[in-house]
Amino acid sequence: MKIHLIGIGGIGVSALAQYYLSKEHDVSGSDLVASELTDFLKEKGAKIKIGEHKAKNISKELDLVVYSPAVKTDNLELLKAKEYKIKTASYPEALGELTNKYYTIAVSGAHGKSTTTAMIALVLVKAGLDPTVVVGTKVKEFNNSNFRPGKSKFLVIEACEYDSSFLHYLPRVIVVTNVDKEHLDYFKTFKNIIRAFKDFILKLSLDDFLVFNKDDKYIPRINNPKFEVKGYSIKQKDSAKLKKILKVPGMHNVSNALAALEVARILEIPDKVSFFALSDFKGTWRRFQIKEASVGNKKITVVSDYGHHPTEVLATLKAVREKYLYPPKFSKGKIRRARKRIWCVFQPHQHQRTYYLFNDFVKVFRSSPIDKIIITDIYDVAGRETKKINAGVSSKKLVKKINKKNIIYLPLRKVESFIKKNIESGDILVVMGAGDIYKLADKFYFF
Repeated sequence: MKIHLIGIGGIGVSALAQYYLSKEHDVSGSDLVASELTDFLKEKGAKIKIGEHKAKNISKELDLVVYSPAVKTDNLELLKAKEYKIKTASYPEALGELTNKYYTIAVSGAHGKSTTTAMIALVLVKAGLDPTVVVGTKVKEFNNSNFRPGKSKFLVIEACEYDSSFLHYLPRVIVVTNVDKEHLDYFKTFKNIIRAFKDFILKLSLDDFLVFNKDDKYIPRINNPKFEVKGYSIKQKDSAKLKKILKVPGMHNVSNALAALEVARILEIPDKVSFFALSDFKGTWRRFQIKEASVGNKKITVVSDYGHHPTEVLATLKAVREKYLYPPKFSKGKIRRARKRIWCVFQPHQHQRTYYLFNDFVKVFRSSPIDKIIITDIYDVAGRETKKINAGVSSKKLVKKINKKNIIYLPLRKVESFIKKNIESGDILVVMGAGDIYKLADKFYFF
């Protein structure tokens, strides 16, 4: 088949492009800007056009045109494909077709999807089940890719709720890590989010499985007793062992690992295999990614993290403190705690998310024990902003509302020089957000 993908550089669409390449299809694509992913796909054999989308990129010989959910209905390539009567499918629709061909394990939830998907996939790999994997981040064990080709009946995917995308999928096992106030630009109300998750799990048949986080207060609202349910909790006895062996810090990652363990048990994978795989998991791209760096003659630790929702920010900052606070020491009969100084640079992601969750961000940062927090400009998300909301929210207003001396606003262009001037040897620098803030982490020399 000849397949063209519009928005091929997206984290989901690029994984699908790799799937088609692995099946020896003729793959082409387009995107507005070049990236590591588009460069990687070119090396794999995809023919990619970078820049403005143009009708001439679509030929009559194409069998299928797949487009990113970010692509508008007036996109010239999409319009040309329809003019030629070429079959078109959104990324969720195209992935949904694949889920019907495999025994699909779909990982959903507001937070932790990528990490949990990667953990489940690695357990299956260690067990010799050779899964095909589509995940929303790059995984070190998959040659730093967001896709793994497999030869078995198993497909492990990350199932996002935005735009109700996951309703296109036909899984045999659904994992729900948590339910939260997320993607309110699309859902508008939390009631609509709950309804979407309910609709998703109702896609399971009576002999299928729901794996859910019993510690999440909202999940009981979506539970359905018609099929077999496997709950997990950080209160169960496996938690202490997982916390001890995991290389990725934080109780949220213990919870993610417990979900993977429950899926493995459904597939009758021995626990010893699962624990070995989970102990070997090295984390994923921009999920608490740690590098040692130098700023001049100062040695620091940089943690790059994708967290962009208040719940994720809180979990990451808790994990940073847990990992980098020194253990208590005794001095003249009194306990004292030696500690490293922790910095955080946070880039809010999308004006609408910041608007809807403004008070939640205020609460998280106001109660944060991090030494120095810099909040920089909001990252605009193309196609998902409104002028009305853009004018009503800003990082300056957020910092003013938080009203703490250790939390400041700086425009992005000034952050690097401020950090380099003021950070001290031994400090921890957390670079956090889902936009382009990760590029800041690359400004420091790594060794």
